[in-house]
Amino acid sequence: MNIKSPQTLILEASKEIKTISAKEALNLSKNNKCNLIDLREESELNNSGAIENSSHIPRGLLEFTLNANSPLIQNNIIDIKKDIVLFCAAGGRSALAAKTLKDMGFKNISHVEGGFGAMEREGFKIKK
Repeated sequence: MNIKSPQTLILEASKEIKTISAKEALNLSKNNKCNLIDLREESELNNSGAIENSSHIPRGLLEFTLNANSPLIQNNIIDIKKDIVLFCAAGGRSALAAKTLKDMGFKNISHVEGGFGAMEREGFKIKK
C-alpha cells in the first residue's frame, strides 16, 4: 500500500502553486489587489483572532463555498479579477487548497508561507 503523507501532498502541491511571503501578501492587501481568504477553523479564529479584511472559508468547505455559482462570487464579495491569497495557521492547508482551486480553474491563486503566524509577525491587523 502506497499512501502519501500530508507532507508529501504539500510538497507535490508546492511544485504547482505560487507561494508568497507574508510581506508580499501585506503589500497586495494594502493596495487592494487581492482577496485574503482565511482557511482556519472557527475555533482557531476564536483563539487567535482574524486578519482584518479577510474572508473566512474553512478548508473543509472551500470547494462548496467558492465556485462560479457561489454567493461570494455572484455578489462580488470575492472579486475573481483580483488575486486570491489563501492562508491557514502555518501554510499546509493553504498549499493544498491553492492546488485545489487551481484544479477547479481559478487563476492568480497563491498561499502565504508561514500562514497566520507569519502574517501576524509582518504586521497584519488582527481583530480579536
